[in-house]
Amino acid sequence: MDVEILGRVLSTLPDGDDHPYRSGPWRPQSVEWAVGECEVIGELPTDLDGVYLRNTENPVHPARTDYHPFDGDSMVHVVGFRDGKAFYRNRFVRTDGFLAEQDAGKSLWAGVAERPEDALRQDGWGARGRMKDASSTDVVVHAGVALTSFYQCGDLYRLDPLTLDTVGKADWGGAFPAEGVSAHPKVDPVSGELLFFNYGTESPYMHYGVISPDDKLVHYTDVELPGPRLPHDMAFTENYTILNDCPLFWKPELLAQGVHSARFHRDMPMRLGVLPRRADGGDVRWFEAESTFVLHFVNAYEDGDEIVLDGFFQSDPEGRGSVFPGDQSYARMFRMLSLDGLQTRLHRWRLNLVTGRTTEERLTDSITEFGMVNAGHAGRPYRYTYASTGVPGWFLFDGFVKHDLLTGTQERYRYGDGVFGSETAVAPRVGSRGEDDGYVITMTTDMTEDRSECLVFDATRVGDGPVARVRLPERVSSGTHSTWAAGAQLPGWRTAEDPAAAVGLSTP
Repeated sequence: MDVEILGRVLSTLPDGDDHPYRSGPWRPQSVEWAVGECEVIGELPTDLDGVYLRNTENPVHPARTDYHPFDGDSMVHVVGFRDGKAFYRNRFVRTDGFLAEQDAGKSLWAGVAERPEDALRQDGWGARGRMKDASSTDVVVHAGVALTSFYQCGDLYRLDPLTLDTVGKADWGGAFPAEGVSAHPKVDPVSGELLFFNYGTESPYMHYGVISPDDKLVHYTDVELPGPRLPHDMAFTENYTILNDCPLFWKPELLAQGVHSARFHRDMPMRLGVLPRRADGGDVRWFEAESTFVLHFVNAYEDGDEIVLDGFFQSDPEGRGSVFPGDQSYARMFRMLSLDGLQTRLHRWRLNLVTGRTTEERLTDSITEFGMVNAGHAGRPYRYTYASTGVPGWFLFDGFVKHDLLTGTQERYRYGDGVFGSETAVAPRVGSRGEDDGYVITMTTDMTEDRSECLVFDATRVGDGPVARVRLPERVSSGTHSTWAAGAQLPGWRTAEDPAAAVGLSTP
């Protein structure tokens, strides 16, 4: 491998750290690497053209009191594929919070499992306030720029999708909302629009907006909720946006005392809000459904008079059946992380726009989550989703399943003992003619061999195992959300002799 160390960041984590989500497969990194041409086991397809991007919670300082795995700083990884070769980079996102804590040499803000008053600074970000805007949850590509986001709302950080240089924050001509943007904004592959929402503890409790293909805020509206909520995802169809009001939220009586403790209200229905894409928030139509919390939706589309919405139904949103296999002092904090504890299964809701009725069905008995689709079918009818399987008791992925929603069949792949993956991404082959005519990509953390690889599967035969393995220079921390961007979407991709060295963006 042609390897270069780009830099090292200050880390004050203790040697021999034994925190369950800062050790083992979650051991964080402090080195930033660049590999011009990676070693490949197998053969990379020449019609695989673009970049796989993965965001990772990667802490560099001990928490103020109690570290939660969603608190880590954003480290983004990119594996680029062109002409049968692969390059790799990883970089920390230079958020305002990250830079301030690098200067201070310690954590300054409170995390998800801590009280706001635990923060050393009075300012901060997040739906509840006084949190660090880690920007470590999600990553998407819009208008040729990679955008990272924070699950409890914050700034969107702009990255060059090839070099991963931080090139500023989304500004939208000075119209970026003061309430921030939640993780999981959605890119419509047909219109080129970016759809987003945010939420907070003050009325109206939610907002929704649309960004044009040329990166301008063209729509922003209030969405009135009954009180503060904790939505995590959204969905869209060709003409509609689907928001949600799930009955898992901060306890109102404790929130009044400044305590942010979430509770699942099983006696309340889940509500799904359907809104024409650029309509006023007062026009949202709410559909009631069986009580649950949905962390991630898979896709949605229009079918006659109905909206078809697929996502992961949680039978036990508080994870009370979860058994954390490690130190039991952490059991309560981590019980809402494991897929088996939450009992997450692929589910379908049909929302009838004429009658106002909701019908729903479980699509499989398999416990999976983090389902990804061919992005070209987002918001449109589709057949396949590739969803992760989890390690009992842990927030770790040990394989994935290809769900065929037409036949109800599924194909599985397990990474192997001691090997853990990331959320998959679907990469259509150049000239693709079908929904699964392409590749499935993920990044693995191999505790047995002490290494990491980027795996490439034929999307039509994932059970056969990877067709190629791209070796990375260091064992990377286990991570979650990812995305794929075709080379045709990226500035400088084909004009640069070496895309790994191309800088398609500049700091504004």
